[in-house]
Amino acid sequence: MSTGVDSAREGPRIIVLCIGNPQRGDDAAGRAVARALRASPADVEIIEEEGEATRVLARLEGADAAYIVDACVSGATPGEIRRFDVGTGPLPRAAFGASTHGFGLAEALELARALGALPSRCVVYAIEGGTFDIGASMSPTVAAAVDIVAGRLRADILGE
Repeated sequence: MSTGVDSAREGPRIIVLCIGNPQRGDDAAGRAVARALRASPADVEIIEEEGEATRVLARLEGADAAYIVDACVSGATPGEIRRFDVGTGPLPRAAFGASTHGFGLAEALELARALGALPSRCVVYAIEGGTFDIGASMSPTVAAAVDIVAGRLRADILGE
């Protein structure tokens, strides 16, 4: 999977936007998925961001399909994985009610929809986090979920 934009690209532009802060425990989950996907061969852009809304919007611009991975806090068991097809409806705000990124992912995606910038294929993988303390390591249950999500993304994108 690619890490940059290829201006000679033929075919659809597919991005995997992996959100998180690697210094805040389980919030590193999205970015850990990016590292797990880098070895996969495909014409897909793997992008790491901390989750600031304007950066998310900018990354979605021009994408034909977007897959987004982020940690969430909804009260579920840490390591639980949920998949949302945002192309067909809004991301449930309750799943992303406590964002460490300020303006939440759900709001950023709805703004993209309102601006006509949301790709028709937009899927969010949410990994429930439990520890978001500065300097904390990712928990073992979330680390295990990272590998599962990377595999599911390969299946979604590459049909593996």
